[in-house]
Amino acid sequence: MASLNRIEIIGNLGTDPKMAFLPSGSPVTEFRVATHETTKDGERTEWFGVVCYDKLAETTNQYLTKGSLVYVSGRQRTRSWENDQETRTRVELIASMVEFLDKPPRTTDGQRQDNSTNQSLPSV
Repeated sequence: MASLNRIEIIGNLGTDPKMAFLPSGSPVTEFRVATHETTKDGERTEWFGVVCYDKLAETTNQYLTKGSLVYVSGRQRTRSWENDQETRTRVELIASMVEFLDKPPRTTDGQRQDNSTNQSLPSV
């Protein structure tokens, strides 16, 4: 039987990305994304820990900041570790694609600025 592990979210970064390097020298970037849902009982926010590797890690670290609107697609990974005789567990979204959804700023006459950094950002 086939299986599928796929997650897609659209939300805003709750933190600036933090990049580090694995012992192999490969970059890894982590950030948190908040999604919002409106229900009859009010609004609910769900937080996702996102992890990016290699070129995607470099690109997201370079262009994203707290508050950025993003679409993230990837898979879920759960990892556990021991800390002070307690078992800790973390659920992460391992990103395979991050699309920057923020619109480029507009000029005073309503036109998109051609020199906007966001305008030339690719989906990665």
